[in-house]
Amino acid sequence: MITKAKRFFIYFVTLALLSLGFTQSAQAAMIGTEQIAAAASAQAHRDKIAAALNRPEVISELEKQGVNADEARARVAALTDAEAASVAGKIDSLPAGGDSILGALVFIFVLLLVTDILGLTKIFPFTRAQR
Repeated sequence: MITKAKRFFIYFVTLALLSLGFTQSAQAAMIGTEQIAAAASAQAHRDKIAAALNRPEVISELEKQGVNADEARARVAALTDAEAASVAGKIDSLPAGGDSILGALVFIFVLLLVTDILGLTKIFPFTRAQR
């Protein structure tokens, strides 16, 4: 004969195990073609910027400006999709040659400087973040 306490415990465990399946829920939604295309183009923009940053003359110019190349790569990875598209567009619109690289470097330097002043990053030691 099962005592009342044992019977209560058995009912409680049975109820707990049965309700386990109902506590987890999943939601599924269709992913639109626009979302996939936007993600692919954003990654293409980041790849283009990373390729420009990997050039030896760009790295040497960044070091002359006092920017570590690894920190610049990390900042490029943290760019929003719109910022990455803007920087990639600037790289595409610049003419080929030495001055274009310098212009791209100045643009990236100013972008990093502004984000540093706004307190989003801490790359340059000579800036004080706005709080």
